[in-house]
Amino acid sequence: MMGERPGGSGAPAVRDGRAPGVVLAMLLLVYSFNFLDRQIVSILAGPIKAEFGLSDKQLGLLGGLAFAILYSTMGIPLAWLADRTRRSWVIAGSLAVWSGFTMLCGMVGNFTQLLAARVGVGVGEAGGVAPSYALIGDVYPQARRARALAIYSLGIPIGSALGVLFGGYVTALVNWRSAFLWVGLAGLLIAPVFGLLVRDPQRARAEAVRQPIAPVFGILAAKPSFWMLSCGAASSSMLGYGLAFWLPSLLGRSFGMDLPAVGRFFAGLLLIGGVAGMLGGGWLADRFGGRDKAAYARVPAFAFLLAAPLFAAGVASRSPTLAFLLMLVPQGLAYVWLGPVLTAVQHLVPPPMRATASACFLTINNLVGVGFGALAIGALSDALAPSLGAEALRWAIIGSLSLYLLAGALLLLAARTLSRDWVDG
Repeated sequence: MMGERPGGSGAPAVRDGRAPGVVLAMLLLVYSFNFLDRQIVSILAGPIKAEFGLSDKQLGLLGGLAFAILYSTMGIPLAWLADRTRRSWVIAGSLAVWSGFTMLCGMVGNFTQLLAARVGVGVGEAGGVAPSYALIGDVYPQARRARALAIYSLGIPIGSALGVLFGGYVTALVNWRSAFLWVGLAGLLIAPVFGLLVRDPQRARAEAVRQPIAPVFGILAAKPSFWMLSCGAASSSMLGYGLAFWLPSLLGRSFGMDLPAVGRFFAGLLLIGGVAGMLGGGWLADRFGGRDKAAYARVPAFAFLLAAPLFAAGVASRSPTLAFLLMLVPQGLAYVWLGPVLTAVQHLVPPPMRATASACFLTINNLVGVGFGALAIGALSDALAPSLGAEALRWAIIGSLSLYLLAGALLLLAARTLSRDWVDG
């Protein structure tokens, strides 16, 4: 496979950039910091709420919409810039920006300042993901692309797990501000290393300068599978990001766990379930997608339909040990979609348009998922609190699990048109 060109399964490879393994390893490291910086606020929600006197709805705003508005809308122009210049430069610059704003989160004096700093983190992270998807498409052939994207997506469970572990222990030993400061500083140190080690293939740079942005919108808008994939992913992400933000609070409120214990529980769930689901989804999609492109949508659809009832049983349980065991499998199933769906989106447009196409997909996914997942669960928890008290958050999460059923149904609809909409390359 190393002798193949990214544009197909049998053409000569582009060998003027770094080895694909080096590129993928560095992208995985950066993506881990992306989610470390993004999710660390979930483990710090309790101390932040106590210091600033916040409601659950305000915490949901902090963990969702404040981050998502510019994260979603800035993604398209930054991805277009990456398609026309150097994707590696855009990624390195974005890492530096979001890490700097993460440090600012540890220096704020009130909720408004923290909200503004989180918006800044979102602006920086907007330039990291879509160009990374496209860079992976440049250096990996089609037959291995879903697995490569699944490995890259391991940054989600790894970064999230590190965020809750590190944030929990640092907060317990020092304070929540120190957690933001140290995480942001680490990202700033890695940014120049990434810029030195990762280069775009020369062919990708030559093609990029010829690509206008408008045709990408037209191509995607005409393909039903794009809308079904995007809306299905957005439904799952609304719940996924909501769970990622609120599960640590649930473990503290309903299971009586302290911050270090919450960090160990959630990190174990993310690493064991998340890694297995991510790698399994990429392998299954590449295995079955070679014969039928619809598998790139069907595999995650069935995973979501299975995950919903299993997650409900775990959240409703009363024992931390039982909850961990019951949530482990659906946590893995919830991550199956990344490799298959991201690969499918890459193949809805010609190769030089991949970063912009990915950004269009991410705009829908993140504006809905990141923007409203934590906010919706927090608002529902506040609404249920007068009647359910401390158990309001538990039932708000259980009610929200219907979003996985919706995601599964939408992806099954995407499977009906995906083969027709697929672009090889």
